[in-house]
Amino acid sequence: MKQAFVSGGVCAPKGFRASGVHCGIRKNRDKRDLALIVSDVPCTCAALFTSNLVKGAPIEVSRAHLWNSRAQAIIANSGNANTCNADGLEVADAMCRLVESYTGIIEDDVLVASTGVIGQPLSINPIRTGMQDLVDHLGYDQSLQANEAIMTTDTKPKEVAVSFTLGGKTCTIGGIAKGSGMIHPNLATMLVFLTSDAAISTTLLDKALRDDVADTFNMVSVDGDTSTNDTLFLLANGLCGNAMIEEENEDYKTFCAALRMLTQELCRRIAADGEGATRLLLVNVTGAKTKDDARRVAKSVACSSLTKAAIFGADANWGRVLCAIGYSGADVDITGVDVDFVSSAGKIAVCRDGAGVNFSEGKAKKILLESEITVDIRLRDGKESATAYGCDLTYDYVRINGDYRT
Repeated sequence: MKQAFVSGGVCAPKGFRASGVHCGIRKNRDKRDLALIVSDVPCTCAALFTSNLVKGAPIEVSRAHLWNSRAQAIIANSGNANTCNADGLEVADAMCRLVESYTGIIEDDVLVASTGVIGQPLSINPIRTGMQDLVDHLGYDQSLQANEAIMTTDTKPKEVAVSFTLGGKTCTIGGIAKGSGMIHPNLATMLVFLTSDAAISTTLLDKALRDDVADTFNMVSVDGDTSTNDTLFLLANGLCGNAMIEEENEDYKTFCAALRMLTQELCRRIAADGEGATRLLLVNVTGAKTKDDARRVAKSVACSSLTKAAIFGADANWGRVLCAIGYSGADVDITGVDVDFVSSAGKIAVCRDGAGVNFSEGKAKKILLESEITVDIRLRDGKESATAYGCDLTYDYVRINGDYRT
Protein backbone atom coordinates (compact mmCIF):
# COMPACT_ATOMS: atom_id res chain seq x y z
CA MET A 1 0.00 0.00 0.00
CA LYS A 2 1.32 3.43 -0.90
CA GLN A 3 1.25 6.27 1.59
CA ALA A 4 -2.23 7.74 1.97
CA PHE A 5 -3.79 10.42 4.13
CA VAL A 6 -6.25 9.08 6.71
CA SER A 7 -8.30 10.68 9.46
CA GLY A 8 -7.60 10.60 13.18
CA GLY A 9 -4.58 12.83 13.80
CA VAL A 10 -2.48 11.65 16.75
CA CYS A 11 -5.08 8.99 17.53
CA ALA A 12 -4.86 7.39 14.07
CA PRO A 13 -1.94 5.08 15.05
CA LYS A 14 -2.89 2.07 17.18
CA GLY A 15 -2.76 2.52 20.94
CA PHE A 16 -2.89 6.32 21.24
CA ARG A 17 -5.57 8.21 23.16
CA ALA A 18 -5.93 11.95 23.55
CA SER A 19 -8.10 14.57 25.21
CA GLY A 20 -8.44 18.31 25.53
CA VAL A 21 -10.41 20.36 28.07
CA HIS A 22 -10.79 23.87 29.48
CA CYS A 23 -9.24 23.93 32.95
CA GLY A 24 -9.12 27.68 33.57
CA ILE A 25 -5.69 28.84 32.39
CA ARG A 26 -7.47 30.84 29.71
CA LYS A 27 -10.29 33.17 30.71
CA ASN A 28 -12.51 32.19 27.78
CA ARG A 29 -14.35 29.04 28.88
CA ASP A 30 -15.04 28.19 25.25
CA LYS A 31 -11.29 27.72 24.67
CA ARG A 32 -9.70 24.39 25.60
CA ASP A 33 -6.36 24.97 27.31
CA LEU A 34 -5.09 21.60 28.54
CA ALA A 35 -4.21 18.57 26.37
CA LEU A 36 -3.08 15.03 27.07
CA ILE A 37 -1.79 12.35 24.69
CA VAL A 38 -1.22 8.84 26.06
CA SER A 39 0.10 5.62 24.53
CA ASP A 40 -1.13 2.27 25.78
CA VAL A 41 2.51 1.15 26.03
CA PRO A 42 5.87 2.92 26.41
CA CYS A 43 7.30 4.43 23.21
CA THR A 44 10.65 5.17 21.67
CA CYS A 45 10.86 8.93 21.33
CA ALA A 46 12.78 11.54 19.36
CA ALA A 47 12.53 15.26 20.12
CA LEU A 48 13.79 18.63 18.96
CA PHE A 49 13.52 21.99 20.71
CA THR A 50 13.96 25.69 20.07
CA SER A 51 17.41 27.13 19.39
CA ASN A 52 16.46 30.32 21.27
CA LEU A 53 18.70 30.84 24.30
CA VAL A 54 15.59 31.82 26.25
CA LYS A 55 13.70 28.55 26.70
CA GLY A 56 10.43 27.64 28.36
CA ALA A 57 10.70 25.62 31.59
CA PRO A 58 8.87 22.63 30.02
CA ILE A 59 11.77 22.15 27.61
CA GLU A 60 14.27 21.62 30.42
CA VAL A 61 11.93 19.14 32.13
CA SER A 62 11.19 17.21 28.93
CA ARG A 63 14.88 17.01 28.08
CA ALA A 64 15.60 15.55 31.50
CA HIS A 65 12.84 12.98 31.06
CA LEU A 66 14.21 11.92 27.67
CA TRP A 67 17.50 10.65 29.12
CA ASN A 68 16.54 7.17 27.90
CA SER A 69 14.69 8.29 24.74
CA ARG A 70 11.47 6.77 26.10
CA ALA A 71 8.09 8.36 26.76
CA GLN A 72 4.45 7.36 27.14
CA ALA A 73 2.52 10.61 27.57
CA ILE A 74 2.52 14.28 26.62
CA ILE A 75 0.76 16.96 28.66
CA ALA A 76 0.52 20.45 27.19
CA ASN A 77 -1.23 23.71 27.95
CA SER A 78 -2.05 26.86 26.04
CA GLY A 79 -2.61 30.37 27.37
CA ASN A 80 0.74 30.57 29.18
CA ALA A 81 4.23 29.70 27.91
CA ASN A 82 5.66 29.05 31.40
CA THR A 83 8.78 30.91 30.28
CA CYS A 84 10.95 33.30 32.35
CA ASN A 85 9.07 32.34 35.53
CA ALA A 86 10.90 31.90 38.84
CA ASP A 87 8.89 28.75 39.64
CA GLY A 88 8.60 27.52 36.04
CA LEU A 89 10.48 24.28 36.58
CA GLU A 90 8.41 23.45 39.66
CA VAL A 91 5.17 23.92 37.70
CA ALA A 92 6.38 21.86 34.72
CA ASP A 93 7.51 19.08 37.06
CA ALA A 94 4.17 19.23 38.88
CA MET A 95 2.30 18.80 35.58
CA CYS A 96 4.19 15.57 34.93
CA ARG A 97 3.56 14.31 38.46
CA LEU A 98 -0.16 14.94 38.00
CA VAL A 99 -0.14 12.71 34.93
CA GLU A 100 1.51 9.97 37.00
CA SER A 101 -1.05 10.40 39.77
CA TYR A 102 -4.05 10.19 37.44
CA THR A 103 -2.83 7.63 34.85
CA GLY A 104 -0.16 5.55 36.56
CA ILE A 105 2.40 6.48 33.89
CA ILE A 106 5.65 7.21 35.71
CA GLU A 107 6.69 10.87 35.81
CA ASP A 108 9.93 10.22 33.92
CA ASP A 109 7.92 8.93 30.94
CA VAL A 110 5.83 12.11 30.71
CA LEU A 111 6.78 14.97 28.38
CA VAL A 112 5.47 18.50 28.92
CA ALA A 113 4.97 21.54 26.71
CA SER A 114 3.42 24.99 27.08
CA THR A 115 2.47 27.81 24.73
CA GLY A 116 1.10 31.30 25.23
CA VAL A 117 2.19 34.53 26.89
CA ILE A 118 5.83 34.77 28.03
CA GLY A 119 6.71 36.02 31.51
CA GLN A 120 3.31 35.47 33.12
CA PRO A 121 3.24 33.21 36.22
CA LEU A 122 1.51 29.87 35.60
CA SER A 123 -0.42 28.48 38.54
CA ILE A 124 -0.64 24.71 38.88
CA ASN A 125 -4.07 25.03 40.52
CA PRO A 126 -6.29 25.08 37.41
CA ILE A 127 -4.27 22.23 35.91
CA ARG A 128 -4.66 20.18 39.08
CA THR A 129 -8.38 20.94 39.15
CA GLY A 130 -8.81 19.96 35.51
CA MET A 131 -6.86 16.70 35.57
CA GLN A 132 -9.76 14.38 36.38
CA ASP A 133 -11.81 15.84 33.54
CA LEU A 134 -8.81 15.59 31.22
CA VAL A 135 -8.23 11.91 32.01
CA ASP A 136 -11.95 11.09 31.92
CA HIS A 137 -12.14 12.38 28.35
CA LEU A 138 -9.20 10.35 27.04
CA GLY A 139 -10.31 8.53 23.90
CA TYR A 140 -9.00 6.90 20.75
CA ASP A 141 -10.93 9.50 18.72
CA GLN A 142 -10.10 12.72 20.58
CA SER A 143 -7.20 14.08 18.54
CA LEU A 144 -9.15 17.18 17.55
CA GLN A 145 -9.89 18.06 21.18
CA ALA A 146 -6.19 17.82 22.05
CA ASN A 147 -5.34 19.92 19.01
CA GLU A 148 -7.81 22.62 20.01
CA ALA A 149 -6.29 22.71 23.50
CA ILE A 150 -2.84 23.76 22.22
CA MET A 151 -4.11 26.50 19.87
CA THR A 152 -3.36 30.15 20.66
CA THR A 153 -3.92 32.61 17.81
CA ASP A 154 -4.51 29.75 15.37
CA THR A 155 -7.78 30.09 13.49
CA LYS A 156 -8.09 26.38 12.71
CA PRO A 157 -6.74 23.09 14.08
CA LYS A 158 -3.97 21.25 12.27
CA GLU A 159 -4.18 17.46 12.45
CA VAL A 160 -2.91 15.01 9.82
CA ALA A 161 -2.33 11.25 9.60
CA VAL A 162 -0.68 9.05 6.97
CA SER A 163 -1.11 5.29 6.53
CA PHE A 164 1.57 3.06 4.97
CA THR A 165 2.72 -0.58 4.88
CA LEU A 166 5.75 -2.18 6.50
CA GLY A 167 6.31 -5.91 5.92
CA GLY A 168 2.64 -6.48 5.16
CA LYS A 169 1.51 -4.59 8.27
CA THR A 170 -0.56 -1.42 8.02
CA CYS A 171 1.18 1.32 9.99
CA THR A 172 0.29 4.93 10.63
CA ILE A 173 1.91 8.24 11.57
CA GLY A 174 -0.33 10.96 13.00
CA GLY A 175 0.24 14.49 14.15
CA ILE A 176 -1.20 17.69 15.54
CA ALA A 177 0.37 21.14 15.53
CA LYS A 178 -0.15 24.69 16.64
CA GLY A 179 1.58 27.59 15.02
CA SER A 180 0.31 30.93 13.75
CA GLY A 181 2.90 33.39 15.12
CA MET A 182 6.47 33.61 16.48
CA ILE A 183 7.50 31.06 13.88
CA HIS A 184 11.01 31.10 12.50
CA PRO A 185 12.68 27.95 13.81
CA ASN A 186 16.23 26.74 13.48
CA LEU A 187 15.62 23.37 15.14
CA ALA A 188 11.99 22.39 15.45
CA THR A 189 8.83 24.43 15.23
CA MET A 190 5.90 25.69 17.23
CA LEU A 191 4.32 22.79 19.14
CA VAL A 192 4.17 19.61 17.04
CA PHE A 193 3.25 16.23 18.49
CA LEU A 194 3.68 13.18 16.23
CA THR A 195 2.71 9.59 17.01
CA SER A 196 3.28 6.29 15.20
CA ASP A 197 2.51 2.64 15.76
CA ALA A 198 5.60 1.54 13.81
CA ALA A 199 8.42 -0.33 15.55
CA ILE A 200 11.67 1.56 14.94
CA SER A 201 14.88 1.85 16.93
CA THR A 202 15.60 5.00 18.91
CA THR A 203 18.67 5.77 16.80
CA LEU A 204 16.82 5.58 13.49
CA LEU A 205 13.76 7.41 14.82
CA ASP A 206 16.01 10.29 15.83
CA LYS A 207 17.82 10.24 12.47
CA ALA A 208 14.55 10.16 10.54
CA LEU A 209 13.22 13.15 12.45
CA ARG A 210 16.38 15.25 12.17
CA ASP A 211 16.79 14.57 8.46
CA ASP A 212 13.15 15.39 7.82
CA VAL A 213 13.06 18.62 9.81
CA ALA A 214 15.85 20.16 7.75
CA ASP A 215 13.54 20.35 4.73
CA THR A 216 10.17 20.77 6.44
CA PHE A 217 9.70 22.53 9.78
CA ASN A 218 13.05 24.32 9.48
CA MET A 219 11.77 25.82 6.24
CA VAL A 220 8.67 27.45 7.75
CA SER A 221 8.56 31.14 8.61
CA VAL A 222 5.64 33.39 9.48
CA ASP A 223 7.30 36.41 11.06
CA GLY A 224 11.02 35.87 11.58
CA ASP A 225 10.73 35.34 15.36
CA THR A 226 12.06 32.10 16.85
CA SER A 227 9.82 31.03 19.73
CA THR A 228 11.07 30.27 23.23
CA ASN A 229 8.93 27.13 23.39
CA ASP A 230 9.34 25.38 20.03
CA THR A 231 8.90 21.68 20.72
CA LEU A 232 8.63 18.65 18.44
CA PHE A 233 7.98 15.17 19.82
CA LEU A 234 7.78 11.93 17.79
CA LEU A 235 6.60 8.86 19.71
CA ALA A 236 6.55 5.34 18.23
CA ASN A 237 4.95 2.46 20.18
CA GLY A 238 5.42 -0.47 17.75
CA LEU A 239 1.84 -1.71 18.03
CA CYS A 240 1.32 -2.10 14.27
CA GLY A 241 3.37 -5.30 14.55
CA ASN A 242 6.06 -4.71 11.93
CA ALA A 243 9.56 -6.11 12.32
CA MET A 244 11.70 -3.64 14.25
CA ILE A 245 13.44 -1.18 11.91
CA GLU A 246 17.07 -1.29 12.98
CA GLU A 247 18.90 -0.43 9.78
CA GLU A 248 18.47 1.97 6.88
CA ASN A 249 16.65 -0.55 4.69
CA GLU A 250 13.53 -0.30 2.50
CA ASP A 251 11.26 -0.26 5.56
CA TYR A 252 13.20 2.70 6.92
CA LYS A 253 12.86 4.52 3.60
CA THR A 254 9.11 3.81 3.61
CA PHE A 255 8.80 5.18 7.15
CA CYS A 256 10.74 8.32 6.19
CA ALA A 257 8.57 8.85 3.10
CA ALA A 258 5.41 8.66 5.22
CA LEU A 259 6.93 11.03 7.77
CA ARG A 260 7.80 13.50 5.01
CA MET A 261 4.28 13.33 3.57
CA LEU A 262 2.87 14.11 7.02
CA THR A 263 5.26 16.92 7.94
CA GLN A 264 4.99 18.67 4.58
CA GLU A 265 1.23 18.85 4.99
CA LEU A 266 1.56 20.18 8.54
CA CYS A 267 4.02 22.82 7.27
CA ARG A 268 1.53 23.95 4.65
CA ARG A 269 -1.25 24.24 7.22
CA ILE A 270 0.92 26.08 9.75
CA ALA A 271 2.14 28.61 7.20
CA ALA A 272 -1.32 29.12 5.68
CA ASP A 273 -2.69 29.91 9.16
CA GLY A 274 0.01 32.43 10.04
CA GLU A 275 -1.25 35.33 12.12
CA GLY A 276 -3.41 37.51 9.91
CA ALA A 277 -2.47 35.53 6.79
CA THR A 278 -4.68 35.50 3.72
CA ARG A 279 -2.34 33.53 1.45
CA LEU A 280 -0.04 30.53 1.71
CA LEU A 281 3.33 31.39 0.15
CA LEU A 282 5.50 28.57 -1.22
CA VAL A 283 8.99 29.36 -2.49
CA ASN A 284 10.42 26.64 -4.73
CA VAL A 285 14.12 26.85 -5.62
CA THR A 286 15.83 24.61 -8.17
CA GLY A 287 19.28 24.62 -9.77
CA ALA A 288 21.26 25.63 -6.67
CA LYS A 289 24.93 24.76 -6.25
CA THR A 290 24.42 23.11 -2.83
CA LYS A 291 21.50 22.08 -0.64
CA ASP A 292 22.43 24.81 1.79
CA ASP A 293 22.33 27.41 -1.00
CA ALA A 294 18.88 26.21 -2.07
CA ARG A 295 17.56 26.43 1.49
CA ARG A 296 19.10 29.87 2.04
CA VAL A 297 17.51 31.30 -1.09
CA ALA A 298 14.08 29.76 -0.47
CA LYS A 299 13.90 30.86 3.13
CA SER A 300 15.28 34.34 2.44
CA VAL A 301 12.47 35.01 -0.03
CA ALA A 302 9.80 33.47 2.22
CA CYS A 303 11.02 35.62 5.13
CA SER A 304 11.27 38.89 3.21
CA SER A 305 8.79 41.35 4.73
CA LEU A 306 8.70 43.31 1.48
CA THR A 307 7.94 40.20 -0.58
CA LYS A 308 5.29 39.10 1.92
CA ALA A 309 3.66 42.52 1.79
CA ALA A 310 3.67 42.44 -2.02
CA ILE A 311 1.96 39.05 -1.96
CA PHE A 312 -0.70 40.50 0.35
CA GLY A 313 -1.28 43.33 -2.11
CA ALA A 314 -1.24 40.96 -5.13
CA ASP A 315 1.61 43.09 -6.50
CA ALA A 316 3.98 41.21 -8.82
CA ASN A 317 7.00 43.05 -7.44
CA TRP A 318 9.60 40.51 -8.53
CA GLY A 319 12.43 42.92 -7.67
CA ARG A 320 11.83 42.16 -4.02
CA VAL A 321 12.39 38.47 -4.76
CA LEU A 322 15.73 39.22 -6.44
CA CYS A 323 16.68 41.48 -3.55
CA ALA A 324 16.04 38.69 -1.02
CA ILE A 325 18.07 36.24 -3.10
CA GLY A 326 20.93 38.74 -3.17
CA TYR A 327 21.21 39.07 0.61
CA SER A 328 20.50 35.38 1.37
CA GLY A 329 24.19 34.55 1.71
CA ALA A 330 23.88 31.83 -0.93
CA ASP A 331 26.44 31.40 -3.71
CA VAL A 332 24.27 32.43 -6.67
CA ASP A 333 24.94 33.78 -10.15
CA ILE A 334 22.31 36.53 -10.19
CA THR A 335 22.58 36.85 -13.98
CA GLY A 336 21.16 33.34 -14.30
CA VAL A 337 18.02 33.70 -12.15
CA ASP A 338 14.51 33.08 -13.54
CA VAL A 339 11.36 33.84 -11.52
CA ASP A 340 7.72 32.88 -12.15
CA PHE A 341 4.60 33.50 -10.06
CA VAL A 342 2.25 30.51 -10.01
CA SER A 343 -1.22 29.78 -8.63
CA SER A 344 -4.36 27.89 -9.58
CA ALA A 345 -5.15 30.87 -11.83
CA GLY A 346 -2.07 30.29 -13.97
CA LYS A 347 1.64 30.99 -14.28
CA ILE A 348 3.48 34.12 -15.36
CA ALA A 349 7.17 34.79 -16.06
CA VAL A 350 8.40 38.00 -14.44
CA CYS A 351 12.19 37.64 -14.53
CA ARG A 352 14.65 35.95 -16.87
CA ASP A 353 18.44 35.91 -16.52
CA GLY A 354 18.22 38.27 -13.54
CA ALA A 355 16.31 40.93 -15.46
CA GLY A 356 12.67 41.85 -15.87
CA VAL A 357 10.54 40.77 -18.81
CA ASN A 358 7.35 42.26 -20.20
CA PHE A 359 4.27 40.75 -18.58
CA SER A 360 0.59 41.55 -18.09
CA GLU A 361 0.03 43.25 -14.73
CA GLY A 362 -3.64 42.25 -14.98
CA LYS A 363 -2.83 38.57 -15.42
CA ALA A 364 -0.22 38.73 -12.66
CA LYS A 365 -2.72 40.26 -10.24
CA LYS A 366 -5.27 37.58 -11.07
CA ILE A 367 -2.67 34.90 -10.29
CA LEU A 368 -1.62 36.58 -7.03
CA LEU A 369 -5.18 36.96 -5.73
CA GLU A 370 -5.47 33.19 -5.20
CA SER A 371 -5.15 31.71 -1.70
CA GLU A 372 -1.98 29.73 -2.51
CA ILE A 373 0.93 31.39 -4.30
CA THR A 374 4.16 29.78 -5.47
CA VAL A 375 7.29 31.76 -6.25
CA ASP A 376 9.21 29.51 -8.65
CA ILE A 377 12.92 30.37 -8.67
CA ARG A 378 15.25 28.65 -11.11
CA LEU A 379 19.01 29.05 -10.70
CA ARG A 380 21.73 27.88 -13.06
CA ASP A 381 24.36 26.97 -10.52
CA GLY A 382 23.77 23.25 -9.88
CA LYS A 383 21.17 20.56 -9.24
CA GLU A 384 19.99 21.11 -5.66
CA SER A 385 16.48 22.24 -4.68
CA ALA A 386 14.45 23.32 -1.64
CA THR A 387 11.02 24.63 -0.68
CA ALA A 388 10.16 27.18 2.01
CA TYR A 389 6.73 27.69 3.54
CA GLY A 390 5.47 31.14 4.44
CA CYS A 391 2.51 33.52 4.20
CA ASP A 392 1.68 37.10 3.34
CA LEU A 393 2.13 40.01 5.76
CA THR A 394 -1.15 41.76 6.51
CA TYR A 395 -2.63 44.55 8.61
CA ASP A 396 -4.13 41.91 10.87
CA TYR A 397 -0.68 40.63 11.85
CA VAL A 398 0.06 43.98 13.49
CA ARG A 399 -3.41 44.12 15.06
CA ILE A 400 -3.08 40.63 16.58
CA ASN A 401 0.39 41.25 18.01
CA GLY A 402 -0.27 44.83 19.08
CA ASP A 403 -2.43 43.65 21.97
CA TYR A 404 -1.51 39.96 22.28
CA ARG A 405 -0.70 40.17 26.00
CA THR A 406 -3.41 42.60 27.11
